[in-house]
Amino acid sequence: MTPDHPKSRRSFSDFLLHLHPRTIPEENLRLTLSWGLGGMAVMLVCLLFLTGILLLLTYQPSTGSAYASIVTLTREVRFGLWIRNIHHWSANLLVVIAMLHLLRIVLTGAFGQGRRLNWIIGLFLLFLLLSANFTGYLLPWDQLAYWAVTICTSMLGYIPVGGLWLQELFRGGAEIGPATLSNFCVLHVAFIPATLFVLLLWHFWLVRRAGGLVQVEHDNPDDVPVQRVPTVPNLIVREAAVGLVLVAFILILAIVWDAPLMEQANPGMSPNPAKAPWYFLGFQELLLHLHPVFASFLWPLLGVAALLWVPFWQDSALPTGVWFGSNSGRRLVIWTATVGALTTLAIILADNLLLQSNAAVAVDTLVTRGLLPTALLIALLVGFYFLLVKGLKYTRAEAVMAGIVLVLVALAVCTIIGVWFRGAEMHLVWL
Repeated sequence: MTPDHPKSRRSFSDFLLHLHPRTIPEENLRLTLSWGLGGMAVMLVCLLFLTGILLLLTYQPSTGSAYASIVTLTREVRFGLWIRNIHHWSANLLVVIAMLHLLRIVLTGAFGQGRRLNWIIGLFLLFLLLSANFTGYLLPWDQLAYWAVTICTSMLGYIPVGGLWLQELFRGGAEIGPATLSNFCVLHVAFIPATLFVLLLWHFWLVRRAGGLVQVEHDNPDDVPVQRVPTVPNLIVREAAVGLVLVAFILILAIVWDAPLMEQANPGMSPNPAKAPWYFLGFQELLLHLHPVFASFLWPLLGVAALLWVPFWQDSALPTGVWFGSNSGRRLVIWTATVGALTTLAIILADNLLLQSNAAVAVDTLVTRGLLPTALLIALLVGFYFLLVKGLKYTRAEAVMAGIVLVLVALAVCTIIGVWFRGAEMHLVWL
């Protein structure tokens, strides 16, 4: 063993090279290619694992002692409140980072041939992250958690055929109680983390097998030599810098902003309004405007099916490594996001006025609140696609990008309204 190459350093480098190629194109070091979103997500997962283990040292998963154990943790255990805050904000920020990462994949064409399986695994990872947040939401056993989970599990009952069975399966019975807390605790601390760990390793390996981050494709690659640099230290140092900045941000946020904790859960007293967790408030907003079967089952199912299918649609991915595909694609995204946000807001306001009128009862049917809006949505998306491709001469990939952006912006507007503009009885209010 020589001073220049100690075995410990070489072993650590070898471990890192299991996650990355030995060399990478120098172009991939550019921060604006990915903004480090994938690495941020991994860092947040690590924080959640570490703080979750510390929280389990005091947490007692029973309806009689769960809330008291959280109170003890935050008031009597040294740094207990800080650890809980770190865990809470890491989990919430992870949802945001994961959604931005998905959007980045779409906007840089990173889901095409050679990366299709990783796209599907990424969608499963997103589902697991949402499930981890949701199952952990109930564990404090306070009013906020109890009624949020009550609303979300009630939505399962609207799923045709097996909805009630799924509802009782997750609840452990007809109502939320000790069995529900036990089920959610096991899912949160055992099943979901184990599955997440396996899929993350698979996800990393597929990224490495594909050659790392997506690269710009040239018409004559032989005329444009690719300058490659060692992964260690060039990429690793940059990833470490992004990760440390993120950790510092979370630690400071956890000092100045406490995780919410309301009174102990009381099944006989519902808060007004009773809201789902913020990452499901977009779907709760849909429940106010659509038939429950369509809002809680059919529309989410159509969205998931479209995301799973889109990478297999020929020429649906943008040219790799170029944000928005081109300058015209960038302008298209800006216009789509703006028009989508304004249109969604206008529809919500118009429907809110309709619901307040005497005609509300007449229009509240399976056809007018389910089949008709669904048909209009499909017609809108199909017409939007043909307008872009046939009328405005955009490529299929640009049209797909615009369609995904349109749906995500509409869901974001519904979420924002649900978080800040729904008051008592879920009526629209001004801040």
